[in-house]
Amino acid sequence: MTTIATEVSMARRTYPPRAAVVSWIFFDWAAQPYFTLITTFVFAPYFATNIAPDPATGQSLWGFAMAAAGMAIALLSPVLGAIADASGRRKPWIAAFGTLLVIGSCTMWIGKPGDASIIPPLLTALALASVGAEFATVFNNAMMPTLVPPERIGRLSGTGWATGYVGGIVSLIIVLGFLAANPETGRTLLGFEPLFGLDPVSHQGDRITGPLTALWFVIFVTPMFLFTPDYPAKRPMREALREGLSELKQSLAELPKQKSLAAFLLANMIYTDGLVSLFAFGGIYAAGTFGWHTIQIGTFGIMLAIAGTFGAWLGGKLDDSLGPKRVIAGSMLILLLSLAAILMVDKDSVLFVKVAPPVPGGPLFSGAAERAYLVLGCLIGAAGGPLQAASRTMLIRLAPKDRIAQYFGLFALTGKVTSFVGPLLIGMITAATASQKAGMAVLVVFFVAGLGLLMRVKEK
Repeated sequence: MTTIATEVSMARRTYPPRAAVVSWIFFDWAAQPYFTLITTFVFAPYFATNIAPDPATGQSLWGFAMAAAGMAIALLSPVLGAIADASGRRKPWIAAFGTLLVIGSCTMWIGKPGDASIIPPLLTALALASVGAEFATVFNNAMMPTLVPPERIGRLSGTGWATGYVGGIVSLIIVLGFLAANPETGRTLLGFEPLFGLDPVSHQGDRITGPLTALWFVIFVTPMFLFTPDYPAKRPMREALREGLSELKQSLAELPKQKSLAAFLLANMIYTDGLVSLFAFGGIYAAGTFGWHTIQIGTFGIMLAIAGTFGAWLGGKLDDSLGPKRVIAGSMLILLLSLAAILMVDKDSVLFVKVAPPVPGGPLFSGAAERAYLVLGCLIGAAGGPLQAASRTMLIRLAPKDRIAQYFGLFALTGKVTSFVGPLLIGMITAATASQKAGMAVLVVFFVAGLGLLMRVKEK
């Protein structure tokens, strides 16, 4: 691993070469298949429709597991960020939590259809992988200010998110085109028999997404470890722990005086919970509403990821020119309106207007309601990337530069301290009403509240 020899002020910093920046960007490419394949478009809907007793129960169980992971992340993220700032290192933390991501993802292979006995270990592995993915991202984000000048942070963040979306698209194409087949026809989306003799009947093409995600992460995160510089170690771990906790206590005490930063962290807490829940349950919701299976949901995921790629790239440019606050606000408005419209889409109606339902065995997305869901999903994808990318550049603009990992820990804390609330509410309301639509409706409140709090933030 290379290191930055000395820490100097941002104004006088010598930034690393282009290869180091490109290697850092590939972290998003490496990590994205976990969110694309496992938590959103392939494994989550497969779990809800083929492992759980029914889609509503599957949605609630998945929500409870994600809530448990969110609570663990919320409790530990600011502490670990403070320790990382005090110790000076980022890469060892990324390696440790990346290992959790790899182990948890590989365990998805055990998810055989109709086997209720594997639900507890499967959901435990899901929570473990989610913790690993989130914490690895915290420390990767904290490297951003060392890579490019402040005026290029927005473009770097947006490019990273866009690259991640492209990685998600490629991984989805691999799964749908060559690995996951329709159990009835035995063929993939591209008309091939599954590679490696994967059995469509036992859904091995869906289950292979776990090991594929793990292998993908290991391969594509390696350039970051080889070529992207890290801070040198400042002090031993025990001393760093003591100093890190002291600085965290000081930061929390100072936070009420930093009104814009406090308002932003609170807004991020609320709207991130809504966004993560929307992405996490979008595929499950479509599976229950339209009866979509892996090929339909995966194709939808490819379209959404393409929209997200362009959205994140454009959002990065707008971030540098207009500022992250405007990008965040615009993205939230699009998400809010799209979510409200989705709640008015059913199998045989769009915005309360009756339409012909999809024809069984007909062409892909033949129903008008399905096509409406596709359009709205693409709008959500196009807005979700800029929202997340601009949020981390906003944090960099507002936070003290010498405690950036600590504040990224607080950023992750606010993104996760209530992250169990969204999935938990969705799970509870869905379980109580036996209605997926009622469970998803709660997310409207998150975006409205987040947008209101964002208006109180003043950009530096």
